[in-house]
Amino acid sequence: MADEIKSLDGLREAVGGDTVTSDAPAVEAPAAPVEQSTPAIHREPVRDELGRSYATGKRKDAVARVWIKPGSGKVVVNGKEMPVYFARPVLQMILRQPFQVAGVDGQFDVMATVAGGGLSGQAGAVKHGISKALQLYDPSLRPALKAAGFLTRDSRVVERKKFGKAKARKSFQFSKR
Repeated sequence: MADEIKSLDGLREAVGGDTVTSDAPAVEAPAAPVEQSTPAIHREPVRDELGRSYATGKRKDAVARVWIKPGSGKVVVNGKEMPVYFARPVLQMILRQPFQVAGVDGQFDVMATVAGGGLSGQAGAVKHGISKALQLYDPSLRPALKAAGFLTRDSRVVERKKFGKAKARKSFQFSKR
């Protein structure tokens, strides 16, 4: 490169473009807008050879492995029917929420195995697993489940006990003397 480019005019000459005098400003015609639409993320359904979708749900210390498939709405948790395993009506309501929000109540059978934590945490874990499995089975259900907050893992866990404390934060009774 024997010739160094020191101005825009020199650059135009180097690439073979029109030379414009520096006294007259260049007026260019507005370019036609280029339609550049970002393609929507197209999710494919994820199902195994038996037509089931699998997901893992977590809540507190509980971990649930959940399989869903089209059916009559039967829910089996650790080999027991839902009313037997989760006897409290509140816990049964928690498990039904993803189906109601997605508008597919009574259309899927659920088989779940859950371990760890207490019943409330286990119900939350199964709910999380059902929500994730539903959106994998039918990606069109994702917006409703996401808007309801069912696809987000609730990360709140029990705080650990600290030394010098009665519990995580509770102090021993203060004694002045």
